[in-house]
Amino acid sequence: MVRLNCRLEKTNEIFLLRSIKSMKYFYSHLVEIESLIIELDKLELSASEKKYLARLADETLHHAVLDAILAKLTEQEKIIFLEHLRNGRDDQIWKLLNTRVKNVEEEIKDVIEEVKEDLHQDLKEARKLKEANR
Repeated sequence: MVRLNCRLEKTNEIFLLRSIKSMKYFYSHLVEIESLIIELDKLELSASEKKYLARLADETLHHAVLDAILAKLTEQEKIIFLEHLRNGRDDQIWKLLNTRVKNVEEEIKDVIEEVKEDLHQDLKEARKLKEANR
């Protein structure tokens, strides 16, 4: 039974990773979310609850990255950036960002790490609350 549970947990983790990794962004190569998935797995939640929380974490990261980038651009550059984003022109996005934002990849990585730290903290607090209510 233990072996079956381990296999099922691993299957759920793989399912979550695949569903989140399918959400491709121009900066996806800079993001590692496996550590968040592992923390989610430590919570006793249904697969749909885990998937919902994983999606919420993904959206939180995405909004934080966009906010950080938009803060570095002029009004005209914001319009161009958002147009490229809407049309999925990743190469044009990077061309714009690399010419307008100094160390843009490092900026994005820093934002991602900061948000991930906050999310990890939230997940740890949720786990403690759940354990305290047992």
